[in-house]
Amino acid sequence: MSNSQDLGGDVENLKQNLERIEVLNNRFLAALAKKKATRPEMMAPGQEFYMKAMTAYMSSFMGNPSKVLEQQVNYWGKSLELWMNLQGSGDQAGGSGSSGAAKTDRRFRSELWDSHPFFSLAKQQYLLTGEAVETALEGMEGVNANDKKRIEFFARQIVDMMSPANFLGTNPEALQRALETNGESLVRGLENLVRDVEKSDGELLITLSDPEAFKIGENLASTEGGVVYRNELFELIQYSPRTESVRRIPLLIVPPWINKYYILDLRPDNSFVRWAVDQGFTVFVMSWVNPGPEHRDFGMDSYAETGCMAAIREVLRVTGENQLNAVGYCIGGTLLAMVLAYMGKKGDRSVRSATFLTTLTDFSDTGQLSVFLEEDFVSAIEREVKEKGVLPSHYMSRTFSYMRANDLVYGPAVRSYMMGEAPPAFDLLYWNGDSTNLPGRMAVEYLRGLCKENRFSNGTLDLLGENIALRDVRHPFIAVTCEADHIADWQNSYRGIRHMGSRSKSFILSESGHTAGVINPPTKKKYGHYSRPDMAETAQLWREGAEFYEGSWWTRWAQWLGRRSGAKVVPRQLGGESGKVLCAAPGTYIAGTAKF
Repeated sequence: MSNSQDLGGDVENLKQNLERIEVLNNRFLAALAKKKATRPEMMAPGQEFYMKAMTAYMSSFMGNPSKVLEQQVNYWGKSLELWMNLQGSGDQAGGSGSSGAAKTDRRFRSELWDSHPFFSLAKQQYLLTGEAVETALEGMEGVNANDKKRIEFFARQIVDMMSPANFLGTNPEALQRALETNGESLVRGLENLVRDVEKSDGELLITLSDPEAFKIGENLASTEGGVVYRNELFELIQYSPRTESVRRIPLLIVPPWINKYYILDLRPDNSFVRWAVDQGFTVFVMSWVNPGPEHRDFGMDSYAETGCMAAIREVLRVTGENQLNAVGYCIGGTLLAMVLAYMGKKGDRSVRSATFLTTLTDFSDTGQLSVFLEEDFVSAIEREVKEKGVLPSHYMSRTFSYMRANDLVYGPAVRSYMMGEAPPAFDLLYWNGDSTNLPGRMAVEYLRGLCKENRFSNGTLDLLGENIALRDVRHPFIAVTCEADHIADWQNSYRGIRHMGSRSKSFILSESGHTAGVINPPTKKKYGHYSRPDMAETAQLWREGAEFYEGSWWTRWAQWLGRRSGAKVVPRQLGGESGKVLCAAPGTYIAGTAKF
């Protein structure tokens, strides 16, 4: 009797799931209908790129056919060996390929990838094919270094996409979950998919973090303070003192305007801002506006004068000081360096010292990002921003995600859409998904003038009517980079910063990546760092001579900054002598809806 009841329950669950699928399918089609037309040239390289790749491969074949045939025979031989192992014994299906890197590949964690003959063969054949593609590309001749880098990058994108883990029929974990839940996991996955497409007006942007787990101003960006200045480009936040005395010289943080400033003010226990306030610094942060079409003509001059330099003036006005220390993070650090070079040319001594966090200033080698800086992509972006006034946020977000596709695209998609799991409550991923638009003029000037033509490094950059170069930055500085940074490679960062004209230079290399290596509070005791004050040698020689220290770089930085922050004084009230505060932190621009 109980078996009949269980069967009836299973049938009823299946019926309900099928009804839910029909409703979800209708919602999915309605959401897709809202998708706006996308320029194909912004989604993939132009036809010329594919012709170069094909021509290069054919040239390699014609020039050295025996080498290509050897690669093919080797591939066929290994594939045949896998099949023979499978035929002979299921226990040997994994073959020799089960060892090594495959064992640590997070896509293939389930034991079924090795124990079940079908899934083991699918995995091993995929890994062999990926290896064969890499081998073929390594031997490719007749293309320059940039084209070869692009070919290798986009080939890797295809290889990653074709992983058997990304398809329901060849993913044992997803199939097992579907069986265990009577298909409920697949229905939940479809619900997640429909939610993401609806939220993004027809675009497929994967939700990486639980959207309900965090609320700006409550458990993120919650450090106490107030907005003391606002213009059309940014709000200036001053944070309330938390110590009995503070350092006399105030601190201004210039964050990136790709995403939002609160990467530096996440939860209270990992907030860089709160920690800096607790060290006795009077901290100010710029909160950039999320630009709309009305900002189309805001360029790098605007971000320098109406942005960074206006913030410097306001911090000095509020505190009554004639100097401040400045921190620039990522593109905010690039802007800060440009402003310091301009101020150096003008004899302006308003900034006492600078801190550069994961900052690129020499773009002669932009690492993985270089594949998106060729003329086909940049020209397409120019056409896009001319029409829309801004570069929509999802373009940059998608670009950075595909630079770590398995971690930020396919892995989350599998968990959400095939396993039916809710996204995790992860503050860094929540911030990563809270991206911003870029003003049209600024986007083009940055991509073409700085990244493609490298004008700041080669001394041909014009800022506010002044020709500036790296050598014009003469302020004492400390630079922090991250050894696993996929956006601002640490050696490329080192190269540009090394050529600044400053006499006092310090350099720190943190463990981990672009965000986790920076947001590394001392209490976590998670990532260590390398330090060496001398930057006279190349990056590799610096690294060989640097000393490793356990724990966060934050404490080393605070000691460095403390020596440049003057004596201790009575804490200042928000807004200075006038006490004028426009609104409480985190302000209005952070929501992306406020207008000046």
